[in-house]
Amino acid sequence: MNIIIAILIFSLIIVIHELGHFLLAKKNGIGVVEFSVGMGPRLFSFLRNGTRYSLKLFPIGGSCMMLGEDEENDDPNAFGKKGVWARISVIAAGPIFNFILAFVLSIIVVGKVGYDPALIIDVQEGAPAQEAGLQVGDVIVEINGSNIDNSREVSYYQYFHPTTEKPVTLTINRGGNEMDLTITPEKNEAGVYLMGFGYDQGRTKTIATTGEKMSALGVVKYSAIEVKTWIKTTIQSVVGLINGKVTTKDLGGPVAIVDMIGDGIDSTKSAGVSAVIVQILYMSILLSANLGVMNLLPLPALDGGRLVFLLIEAVRGKPIDQKKEGFVHMIGLALLMILMVFVMFNDVRRLFG
Repeated sequence: MNIIIAILIFSLIIVIHELGHFLLAKKNGIGVVEFSVGMGPRLFSFLRNGTRYSLKLFPIGGSCMMLGEDEENDDPNAFGKKGVWARISVIAAGPIFNFILAFVLSIIVVGKVGYDPALIIDVQEGAPAQEAGLQVGDVIVEINGSNIDNSREVSYYQYFHPTTEKPVTLTINRGGNEMDLTITPEKNEAGVYLMGFGYDQGRTKTIATTGEKMSALGVVKYSAIEVKTWIKTTIQSVVGLINGKVTTKDLGGPVAIVDMIGDGIDSTKSAGVSAVIVQILYMSILLSANLGVMNLLPLPALDGGRLVFLLIEAVRGKPIDQKKEGFVHMIGLALLMILMVFVMFNDVRRLFG
């Protein structure tokens, strides 16, 4: 059952992505050969205004095939015959629609369960945190100058900036007043540097913990923060891969994501159907924002790579030879396929290791 739910989540996110390309293509007069939900053989289809709408056998993703997208075509409605900014809007629309989907789902989740600040729930006796003056009930709003908008951002900050012997400056909110506390971590017997405090890492949220009434404006505000958190974390992960803070062992693909979704669903079953639905929506927010960011990376075969060529065209005033661009994207696609195989191997090794 968890696998089916994971497939449906993937499909929704990809179909929304392709819908973005589709709607902007139609808006700019670009011919769309086919818009499909699912992959493989057609189960059902119909033709309308030159576009074939298809439902396909395997409920995995979808596609938007535009006229002359990857080849030269003299039709005036072909992708390559439209203005460069029209084409930029069509390519960018896919990732943007993923961010919009993440925001809409965030409104549902935040409206249902509220907001989760980085609330201090434990300060160990005699620990550096207590000596610095940290108290239960304080809310972390910054760590070393980096904004902390919710509890998960504390975990992510600590992951990308492991605690060492260097002093850590926490900006905390105590009863509506902000103050800075400097904590010097201490090494325990295991050789790990600790500050000696615990914060609420759950997604149990109440108006009491935020100190702010969840008005409609508040829901919109915190929904935007939710999406921003995942966009920021995805970007940090990519940067981490480049600078070595994140290793290839940390890469996760479809198998790892299905496993993550399954664990999330299993962990909330005891709380009832409503909690499971919220968890599914929460996972969808994460994946949709992640897909939006990853697709905007300036790599061949991705939307970001196509945008690079289009922006170069906009600057130089003429397009790059389509055959040369196609060759670059073909190489990029081959490399992405190799990466996918590696990630799948990584997933399986992690699952059974």
